[in-house]
Amino acid sequence: MRIFTAALATETNTFSPICVDRRAFEASLYAPPGQHPETPTLCTAPITVGRRVTREKGWELIEGTATWADPAGLVNRVTYEELRDEILGQLSAAMPVDAVVMGLHGAMVAAGYEDTEGDLLSRIREIVGPDVLICAELDPHSHLTAKRVAALNFAVYFKEFPHTDFVDRAEDLWRIAVETLEGRIKPDMSVFDCRMIDVFPTSREPMRSFVDKIMQIEKDDPDVLSISVIHGFMVGDVPEMGTKLLVVTDNKPEKGAALARELGLELFSKRGTFMVPQIDEKEAVSRAMTATGWPVVIADVWDNPGGGTAGDATVILGELIARGVTSAAIGTIWDPVAVQICFAAGEGAEIPLRFGAKSAPGTGNPVDGTVKVVKLVKNAEMQFGESLAPFGDAAHIVLDGIDIILNSTRAQSFDPSLFSAMGIDPARQKILVIKSTNHFFASFSKIAAEILYCSAGTPYPNNPATTPYRRAPKTIWPIIADPHGPERGAA
Repeated sequence: MRIFTAALATETNTFSPICVDRRAFEASLYAPPGQHPETPTLCTAPITVGRRVTREKGWELIEGTATWADPAGLVNRVTYEELRDEILGQLSAAMPVDAVVMGLHGAMVAAGYEDTEGDLLSRIREIVGPDVLICAELDPHSHLTAKRVAALNFAVYFKEFPHTDFVDRAEDLWRIAVETLEGRIKPDMSVFDCRMIDVFPTSREPMRSFVDKIMQIEKDDPDVLSISVIHGFMVGDVPEMGTKLLVVTDNKPEKGAALARELGLELFSKRGTFMVPQIDEKEAVSRAMTATGWPVVIADVWDNPGGGTAGDATVILGELIARGVTSAAIGTIWDPVAVQICFAAGEGAEIPLRFGAKSAPGTGNPVDGTVKVVKLVKNAEMQFGESLAPFGDAAHIVLDGIDIILNSTRAQSFDPSLFSAMGIDPARQKILVIKSTNHFFASFSKIAAEILYCSAGTPYPNNPATTPYRRAPKTIWPIIADPHGPERGAA
């Protein structure tokens, strides 16, 4: 067997002011054919798992380019077309192939392309023809479109949020691909539109039990090859935005459609109960100040660079300063210019500095003060599961007794190593402020005495009922109360 694999991925917040060009992909991950490291990134596990699988089978794996940009706003049109055509050219040169196995995100939007993954997959199908297997692993914070379903034989999405299972799901993807290529199964996709948009952390109920249930169905029912919940991405203003349920069966389309509908309506019945309750910055700081154990982690959930925001909001920092809090650490505030100034000043310098809150309204006010530059790190990285996540040239500064990390590459706060990489012992701080919705939980929960989820400012449009969508469907919850109506009652 000859199998082609490649990856092209980013997550697009169409409301974000930060555009993505080729430099953004190169800053995060750009690996030409054969140069992808042994350790996978979030959307490139099909490549690293595929190396092992094809080696064991004695098959040939032809690697194309693998590239990923950290979430932000619209992708530059020329950048998308260049990267797309680079991969398509590599595939054309590799022909004939027996299968194409892709690593994608599923929420990329480029200027002129509302459905970039649909565009890419359709062009792949045109090259390989109707009989070659095409499959992909994707992030659930994405959009499942009719164009993608038409081009794919099957897809597998991460089940966990935090996304701790991207390697496991790549294993699932390859298992189904191998069985298909060897003629033992015939994948068929069934999709149910839940007609809703919500946030589904699997670190708490009710989503924890729902994911456990679908994994048990996969284990018990030989007809069911894979079940995925496509959460949707609420700041992707595109026509097919929303939550969907995908069931892949072994050539059992009617059974798949019935199961997808049953599970999709069950998910819909729990709408509005998934997300962790949030408090504002005043309550968060008050509770952290009076806590009996430490560190207390305050998660700034809506200034999350992993959702495409800048990560430069200062609302919680401003509250800490106003309340005279010390023994607190902030990780991070994105400000490349401030980082450059700190590098010019050098470690140990005390300088006047203005930083933060430059990207958009609702992010607080820029912070002014005399800061001490404690530590400077070029190309700083933190752990993210088995991978390393870069956060660029970074500066550890101290202002009014508060340790602050300024970074030049936007990245959410995945792991406490974010702090230790900058010379801050996270376990010795009373308060840690991080920028993440839920990916932080797997690692920070191991050291936190308490976790507070804080909704501070409005860097991210987080209420779909009032978000000024122009392209997204208006017939989904919570924009309307019950888009299923009698259909749901008859289930």
